[in-house]
Amino acid sequence: MAAAVVLRWDFHLLLFSLLCLLSFAAASDDEVQALLSIKTAFQNSNTRIFDSWESETLACNFPGITCDSNGYVKEIDLSNQNLTGSLPLSSICQLNSLEKLSLGFNNLSGGVGRDLGKCFSLKYLDLGNNFFTGLFPDISAMSGLVSLYANCSGFSGTFPWYSLRNMTNLQVLSLGDNPFDRTPFPPVILNLTKLNWLYLSNCSIEGKIPDEIGNLNYITGEIPAGITKLNKLWQLELYWNDLTGELPFGLRNLTNLEFFDASTNRLSGNLSEIGFLNKLKSLQLFENSFSGEVPAEMGDFKNLVNLSLYMNKLTGQLPHKLGSWADFHFVDVSENSLTGAIPPEMCKRGKMTKLLMLQNNFTGEIPDTYASCTTLIRFRVNKNGLTGPVPGGLWGLPNAEIIDVADNDLEGPITSDIGKANSLAELFLANNRLSGELPPEISDASSLVSIDLSNNQFSGEIPATIGELRQLSRIQLQGNKFSGPIPDSLGSCRSINDIDMADNTLSGQIPASLGKLPTLNFLNLSKNQLSGPIPDTLSSLRLNLLDLSYNRLSGAIPTSLLSEANNGSFTGNGNLCSEKVAGFRRCSPDSGMSKNLRMVLFCLTVATLAMLASIAGFYYLKKKEGRGGERSLKEDSWDLKSFHLIAFTEDEILDSIKQENLIGRGGSGNVYRAVVSNGKELAVKHIWHSSDCGSGRKKINGSTPILSRRGSSKSCEFEAEVQTLSSIRHINVVKLYCSISSEDSSLLVYEYMPNGSLWDRLHVCKKLVLDWESRYEIALGAAKGLEYLHHGCDRPVIHRDVKSSNILLDEHLKPTIADFGLAKIIQANSTTESTQIIAGTHGYIAPEYGYTCKVNEKSDLYSFGVVLMELVTGKKPIEAEFGENKDIVDWVCGKLKTKESVISIVDLAIPEFYRENAIKVLKVAILCTARLPTLRPTMRTVVQMLEEAQPYQLVSIVVSKDGGGGKKNESFDNEKL
Repeated sequence: MAAAVVLRWDFHLLLFSLLCLLSFAAASDDEVQALLSIKTAFQNSNTRIFDSWESETLACNFPGITCDSNGYVKEIDLSNQNLTGSLPLSSICQLNSLEKLSLGFNNLSGGVGRDLGKCFSLKYLDLGNNFFTGLFPDISAMSGLVSLYANCSGFSGTFPWYSLRNMTNLQVLSLGDNPFDRTPFPPVILNLTKLNWLYLSNCSIEGKIPDEIGNLNYITGEIPAGITKLNKLWQLELYWNDLTGELPFGLRNLTNLEFFDASTNRLSGNLSEIGFLNKLKSLQLFENSFSGEVPAEMGDFKNLVNLSLYMNKLTGQLPHKLGSWADFHFVDVSENSLTGAIPPEMCKRGKMTKLLMLQNNFTGEIPDTYASCTTLIRFRVNKNGLTGPVPGGLWGLPNAEIIDVADNDLEGPITSDIGKANSLAELFLANNRLSGELPPEISDASSLVSIDLSNNQFSGEIPATIGELRQLSRIQLQGNKFSGPIPDSLGSCRSINDIDMADNTLSGQIPASLGKLPTLNFLNLSKNQLSGPIPDTLSSLRLNLLDLSYNRLSGAIPTSLLSEANNGSFTGNGNLCSEKVAGFRRCSPDSGMSKNLRMVLFCLTVATLAMLASIAGFYYLKKKEGRGGERSLKEDSWDLKSFHLIAFTEDEILDSIKQENLIGRGGSGNVYRAVVSNGKELAVKHIWHSSDCGSGRKKINGSTPILSRRGSSKSCEFEAEVQTLSSIRHINVVKLYCSISSEDSSLLVYEYMPNGSLWDRLHVCKKLVLDWESRYEIALGAAKGLEYLHHGCDRPVIHRDVKSSNILLDEHLKPTIADFGLAKIIQANSTTESTQIIAGTHGYIAPEYGYTCKVNEKSDLYSFGVVLMELVTGKKPIEAEFGENKDIVDWVCGKLKTKESVISIVDLAIPEFYRENAIKVLKVAILCTARLPTLRPTMRTVVQMLEEAQPYQLVSIVVSKDGGGGKKNESFDNEKL
């Protein structure tokens, strides 16, 4: 019986196989007939490709034909075969598996009928470079089309743009050089976000090119020469692609061009063609590899107002008359090899806001004309060869936020004009030969955040009024000839985190007031003539660097300042004493330390040693238990790079990477808690490398590197985080102690934040409700951290993922900005800087990501505005109650009709007494989340507005005559927000 079943099964299998073979033979025969019909249609062609196309031959063996694995015709490639005749569509579209039809570069003629739309399986269609006539047919049915070439093919009339609507996979669209009817730029193209080749030259497109063309950011290759035929073109935007080659010869023919942006590509060659485009208003070619000189003709351009050529390889001089004709707005030629003098008349019309010429080889003096350029916001000429004095009026420019003349050979004094610099936040003068006394008027420049006068020849006393600079976060005076005492008023600069006055001739005692600075991280007073004791108040500071060496200090070294991190901090002070530090004499009883205190310290030392021995034994046992189990990270070879003085070892960090220490997981890696031998808690992020980050480019199949389109790999995030955090020193930005890297993975060691994230405290730990004072301090501290990133770094840093889960809280709820895996350090002229990869978290992402790649610091402003709304309302960025496709910004904006409706959205956990203050913060949030980036304030302005919204203390109670029973329904004025 079993044998019969087997035979029956074998018979059915055989029958099924025969049916499949017959079906295949029938299908193959049908396809052969279709191909022979195509041969007949092209029988008058002067070609031999059809010689072996015979009925007895399998279709898959025909030249020009490719079949799939099932034997069906998949591709027809008859391009460049000298074909003549009309297109036999009825035969071609019988091939149901056909994905590629390539008939370009032939002599085909006649019309192309509607039957083309029946080839619905096509992914690749090339009809270009032929002699067709009539309309191009509707191809809506080809929804899977990837490449469409119909350029120079003779089609006329109106192209059916609507038929591209569903072609979401289209990567190539080439329709240029056809006599189509005039039409505005077709908006359907803006939805083809996967395009990497768009060729519409000479096909009757008219009108304005929309700004949204910037979304098509996959374009590669060279700029086509055909573009030079568009002599009526007035705007050409090619920024942030992977374009290569030189500017095409004949670009000079675009004599009506007013706006040209080909920035952030890989273009090379010279700019000679640009010299003919005398109607240009804006030229942006930054971040390329252009070389040679800037065309002298540009000095005569009458309309040019914006010029951005930074990060190229340009040489020679800038035209003397550059920018002198129109309302010149900004120039950025930084990071080239330009020489000669700075053009003197770029602010001739009094409109210039930014002059950025850093890192070149400019020589000569700074022209006096810029001393009266009151519109200047940024003046940066550092790292050149400039000489002579700085024009006096330059110090007092009322709108200047940055004056940066560091790393030149300038001389002369800072004049009293600096007192008029009402907006000045950053003053960078390092590494020059500037001299004279620091004028007391500097205290009137009340917006100063950072002062760097290091390595000059300044002398005299530091003005006693320096403490009036309440926003000061960094003062660097090292390497000068300052004398006299350190002003006690410096203790009033409550935001300061970095003081460096090393290598001067300062005298007197160290002010005890310095110990009251809550954010001080770095204090370097070495190589001076300071005397007296080390103030005990310094013990309360959380310093990363303390250097008091080579002074005349005396007395006992405070025990709390003794740590491995401070080794060498006290050398060169012969009158200091210590019971612990080798090389110092022991303190006598009258050195400020009693016998009882010494006994207490001895007992503490013994206890500490015992505790360390216990810990060491514990670690030894744990390691012994772990042998033979999971592979130890110690088996790898590691490279440690420290960015602060550290008091722990590499092995201590490696030992902490285990499951029981895991405290968090994220897209960029796991985070572990580490407790090192001195008891300090640290956070360690472990990132596995997934690919070579390089410069943000990757090779595809061994080809030329192109920009990665899918975002950063984990190794890229590691590099971004290290690059960003290693140079940052701010109390409200998470501290990166060191990185430890191996071939397979990397570790980032941060300060530990025991109170988790703001997201946790607002939305997860409901029992730990934040009071309003704490929420306000978190908002202000986080704002100051972002302000430092945007305005306090040498180059602005865009965080790109600001959210409440990336704001961490220490034991005192002090906030720190964290997670810089997506951050980008940008050029000084941030208004032109863009970032390609859409980064961020849903609910926090700025709306401009949807229509432009030109995203700058303003995107951080939007995200921070969302965080402020979280703090005020207690809501998450996305809640079901907001409605479908709506977020917290939409919800808040819908509640701005009356004052009562606004008050209703304030978190009920906030007492009524503070709700008016909360609404003030909400107003700041609404400004930050303006739809248009240009309407959002700067982070510096946000800090100022938040400081003005500080919660007030209850000083009186007023009861109205009507007993408070009557309420007026007031209209809430949106404009006042």
